[in-house]
Amino acid sequence: MSKHTKTNVMRTLETAGISYDTMEYDVSKGFVSGVDAAHKTGRDEAVVFKTLVTTGTSREHYVCVIPVAEELDLKKAAKVFGEKKIEMLHARDITKVTGYIKGGCSPAGMKKQFKTAVHNSACELDKIYVSAGKPGISVGVNPHELAHLIGAQFADLIV
Repeated sequence: MSKHTKTNVMRTLETAGISYDTMEYDVSKGFVSGVDAAHKTGRDEAVVFKTLVTTGTSREHYVCVIPVAEELDLKKAAKVFGEKKIEMLHARDITKVTGYIKGGCSPAGMKKQFKTAVHNSACELDKIYVSAGKPGISVGVNPHELAHLIGAQFADLIV
């Protein structure tokens, strides 16, 4: 890694014996979407995933990990988690709930491990990129190893 120190996500992966590589991109001008991060680094949008946090009618939080260019289908996600309805967690609550800031939310290393689903397109890939827990840096990991680490299931989550 160049100028970044190790993040909690990286330490979590290392402790679990999961190999990873990093993908860094410039965020000096502010928030960068996952699609822009993929383009800036020359990665296919299909291998770069975003981490979305939701809240069910039960008030439980759930995490959905989907390709950056896709849109979360809230009805499908609710069904996966056994909820009548779920909605996106408001951006102002991201840090309080996950310990991460907007643009740096990762499915690994949250303050609490929530029930998580990864879009099933990841099953076909050798590596996916998810946030390393800090804007401007992502980690490339095997999706099956990541899912095992965080107790995630694979499911159809997109529109």
